[in-house]
Amino acid sequence: MTLSETPEPVTTPRTRAKARHILDNYFIGPARDASVLEIWGYTDRMTYAPGDRLALRVSTTAEHWDLEIGRDGARYELLHSETGIAGTHQVTPKDCSVAGCGWDVSYEFTIPDDWREGGYLVSMTAERDGDQVEEHHLFLLRRADDKPPAPYVLICATGTWLAYNCWGGSNHYEGITGPDRNAFSPVVSTQRPWTRGFCKLPEGAPRAVPDTPHKPGTMVRYPYMEWAYAYGYSKKYASAGWASYERHFAVWAEEQGFEFDFATQHDLEADPELLKRYKCAVFVGHDEYWSANMRDAVDRYTASGGRVARFGGNFLWQTRIEDEGRTQICYKYTAEQDPLVGSDQEHLVTTAWEVAPANRPGAQTFGVNGLKGVYTGLGRCVGQGSGGFTVYRPDHWALTGTQLGYGDQLGAASRIFGYEVDGVDYRMEDGLPFATGADGADPALEIVAMGLATNIEPTHGVWGETAYIADADAQFKARALFGEVTPETLDRSSRGNGAIVHWHRGEGEVFTAGTCEWVMGLTRRDWQVEQVTCNVLVRFGVSGRAR
Repeated sequence: MTLSETPEPVTTPRTRAKARHILDNYFIGPARDASVLEIWGYTDRMTYAPGDRLALRVSTTAEHWDLEIGRDGARYELLHSETGIAGTHQVTPKDCSVAGCGWDVSYEFTIPDDWREGGYLVSMTAERDGDQVEEHHLFLLRRADDKPPAPYVLICATGTWLAYNCWGGSNHYEGITGPDRNAFSPVVSTQRPWTRGFCKLPEGAPRAVPDTPHKPGTMVRYPYMEWAYAYGYSKKYASAGWASYERHFAVWAEEQGFEFDFATQHDLEADPELLKRYKCAVFVGHDEYWSANMRDAVDRYTASGGRVARFGGNFLWQTRIEDEGRTQICYKYTAEQDPLVGSDQEHLVTTAWEVAPANRPGAQTFGVNGLKGVYTGLGRCVGQGSGGFTVYRPDHWALTGTQLGYGDQLGAASRIFGYEVDGVDYRMEDGLPFATGADGADPALEIVAMGLATNIEPTHGVWGETAYIADADAQFKARALFGEVTPETLDRSSRGNGAIVHWHRGEGEVFTAGTCEWVMGLTRRDWQVEQVTCNVLVRFGVSGRAR
């Protein structure tokens, strides 16, 4: 849906002033002004179980506020509400995005035993002088321990949610940290609200991959950012969060009758044996950031017989989780500043997985990795591509019933290929791609389908346009893999791919469709994408086994 087709935004004087505050600062956060009507809230934890006590920490400039909690599944179920809760405007530290908000508990609630596992939307509404504002939080509800385990568990990419969460001023990309208060932060806190758009989005909010390919001769556009700026949402909403990714899969799976439990990457950090309860672990969307402990949990699971289905892209950065899960560390491009450099824990330095001193190729876990990707369908990065995967092995079991042949496109109609994809080092032999193993991938894995990606956004001299991606990622890749940036290494670092791969790992099995936008094939009811997804889930849910 284009900007002209979206509903008109609220235009009262106060809401206009609020929108200007958000847009002028390029982040979502507290106005720190009692005259601005606002409400924000967060929970101490991301995941709960029936019977747990949920503590909600809320700050609002209204005298009273209303609460609604509902299960955000195939059909929204309103399960709890309360009106007229006393409001408190709580002090928010300037460094809240790094150290947390430190707000007092505003509302407590014991989760009933009969609530089903899933994603739960927390809606908070405040009114004053005829104006109204509504913000959202989200928590996941795990299946009660006394119930038989579900065959599948959806592991939500909370490492990436945190990395992109700009609420309060900083994330792992940009912000108000550093000596000049204009830099990204290598340290981010879970103890703050999610930015606007991570938990709930209006119908028709643009994706990072546009609905149609770029038209040659026109100025490059990034519709999702334009929409975010116009309507007061975070420009990062299309990159991470429940609303843009996991929710789409959860709704589709529920409609299809697949029985899922729900957890987070941070649950894997806290409970390394969590996956043993399930036949198949599923990862979807954008899961760019992982800790070593999270990866260890997946590797042990597959090696001992577990099945992993990953319909996601951009497996790239090692993180560390500290302070009992309340803090995430990732120095990224400035890894030389990580305090672990030179220590006996240097392998945990937060840099790209393929880079020293991490030296743990992502392909060893999922068969593909981000440095062999990464951009496609975003701006001019393969902006005129098909939007789908080219099929090379149509006889693979995952494509059964799809009516796809060699060279056909999977998911082009629903534009599933992008905005970031994971690739594999390969060679072509008699028209078929084979993994070389040079990137850490098992040479025995099967490459089912592929597409092209790039790390450099080309420019064509169109007056007035500015490339969003440019060549910064290619420069990092050149330094990381080749030690220096030269015309030759930059050229070698400019090309990538996205791949669908399958292989047997130890006693287990892994299927990866290395693209963030796979979930759009499900939401847009692309029957071939749905068929592949069903084929994988049925096979892994039957042949997989809880350990």
